[in-house]
Amino acid sequence: MSPLKNKKVLFGEGNLTIEDIVNVSKSNDPIALSEAEDFKLRIDSGVKFLDKILREEGHIYGVTTGYGDSVTFEVPTELIDELPMHLTRFHGCGLGDFFTPEQSRAILATRLTSLTRGYSGVSWNLLDLLVELLNRNILPVIPQEGSVGASGDLTPLSYIAGTLIGERDTYYKGEVVVAAKAFEQEGLSPIKLRPKEGLAIMNGTAVMTALACTAYKRAEYASKLMARITALSSLALKGNSNHFDDILFSVKPHPGQNRIAKWIQSDLNHHEHPRHSHRLQDRYSIRCAPHVIGVLADSLPWLRSMIENELNSANDNPIIDGIGEHILHGGHFYGGHIAMAMDSMKNCVANLADLADRQIATLVDIKMNNGLPPNLTASTGERRHINHGFKAIQIGCSAWTAEALKLTMPASVFSRSTECHNQDKVSMGTIAARDCLRILQLTEQVLAATLLAAVQGIRIRLINNEISQDSLTDDVQVMINDVSSFFELLEEDRPTDTILRQTIEYIQQERWTLYEEC
Repeated sequence: MSPLKNKKVLFGEGNLTIEDIVNVSKSNDPIALSEAEDFKLRIDSGVKFLDKILREEGHIYGVTTGYGDSVTFEVPTELIDELPMHLTRFHGCGLGDFFTPEQSRAILATRLTSLTRGYSGVSWNLLDLLVELLNRNILPVIPQEGSVGASGDLTPLSYIAGTLIGERDTYYKGEVVVAAKAFEQEGLSPIKLRPKEGLAIMNGTAVMTALACTAYKRAEYASKLMARITALSSLALKGNSNHFDDILFSVKPHPGQNRIAKWIQSDLNHHEHPRHSHRLQDRYSIRCAPHVIGVLADSLPWLRSMIENELNSANDNPIIDGIGEHILHGGHFYGGHIAMAMDSMKNCVANLADLADRQIATLVDIKMNNGLPPNLTASTGERRHINHGFKAIQIGCSAWTAEALKLTMPASVFSRSTECHNQDKVSMGTIAARDCLRILQLTEQVLAATLLAAVQGIRIRLINNEISQDSLTDDVQVMINDVSSFFELLEEDRPTDTILRQTIEYIQQERWTLYEEC
């Protein structure tokens, strides 16, 4: 995790990282606004400049005009103050499941990151209340569906704007209560949105970017876990450790791929106890695992760059340069980079599910598992004929993998012209991010099942003295022992849904420390 864990995260002072957003989402550690003078100047100048333009009856999109295609409608001066409230209300049409409190925290933190760049024309009252929402854990209840990813995440972000004025539901102290009630209990007051502030909150990429930060950390961990699972599967199958040799990989120098191979080689204790399969070459799901996992590993650096650039950008419209006194109308709300990152990531992650699915299919099949019992049952004697071990779990893996692979269709190619053809090319970044999180969930399910299967296979080999305990590395032994502490050897058939859910939760909590090199 980030070195900022358990330290106050400052908004408005330098760039934040994916880890910062994830840490804010997972903890209740306090956050604060920067005290830097240049930050204060940007915020104050933006507000002052907007007030000046309004006094001079200037022409500003979303401040003196209607929204979107309604830009041609001039808003009467006496109604300008009401316009932001109407924006929050007519976008209150989100449907589907609701984001979790943890995801809501990530979305709040991501929007605050963008607004504190100082180019959105928002007031201290708004920024201070966003900080209070996070510090007091008053979290907007945000529906997942309704964003096309340009003009940003309008509909889901309206639930933040609506919360600020006291009108929407929030998660508060384990219950769902109206924002105004939560504010009252905390001694806070709703704010009246200034001209441009409704647009500043809603017209941006905070939802998709927050989800991308969460997805990145889960994908990063999944790549490491899949390397460990591959090593365990190879051990269980009596695989050939030469497939991960450093000389072999030196001639195809993709750095992420070679890092994965190095990890697997180390786990297999290749230099001290080289292992040889009864086959000259193991099947692709073992032999080519670094090449599959390595695609994700080598993609992570540029995925991080795209996500963190978006995170630390001013991405609403119009941009307010208070110091230079410019109002810049553009399209920074367009989520194309996050859409690309999420469509790419979900492809890489789904391939991990497919890889793990092939490994567990090999482990349970007596035609391919090099002497392991049918379906990895640890039952012996006549009872082996009525016990079916991992048979149904492997079927489940096929179902979860198929669903993950189905969702890899790029969302970004499904742009729909909308809003009277004003938003005639949109990113679909939020749908891509939601797809990616679903694929991650399904992939973690397959990884959990394959991890348990590989450990079962190794334990059977140890019981039968086909593997010596002292040939295993310390890291591998620690992991086998830990998994064995909560997963009883599957000898007699029993329901396994609870242990699978528990293992998935452990994966999402990053229970196992995997490899020192990131």
